[in-house]
Amino acid sequence: MNQVNRRLFAASVLTAALGIAATTSPGFAQQGMSQDQMMKMKQSNMDRAKKGHLVACYGINAAGRNDCAVGAHSCAGQATQARDPNSFVLVPAGDCEKIDGGKLKAG
Repeated sequence: MNQVNRRLFAASVLTAALGIAATTSPGFAQQGMSQDQMMKMKQSNMDRAKKGHLVACYGINAAGRNDCAVGAHSCAGQATQARDPNSFVLVPAGDCEKIDGGKLKAG
């Protein structure tokens, strides 16, 4: 198992155990990001999801610890509340359903 997979596995285990979102990417909870920075972050997250076979899991984030969202805000680290039903964290496929409150669709 390579180091990225080990980190993702550890994050998903921690997430499941605590019932909150954990993430392995740096740069979250940043304030004052420009539109260009937000778009780059969004693209980076989508690339990471595709390469790592990750899925968006809604409703498991901690405040300021999300990978992206639908509606209220558009970028990583901008969730203002924990367990926001419109914010998601990228997790390995199959793990979202194992996390308390995790949903594969927003809302």
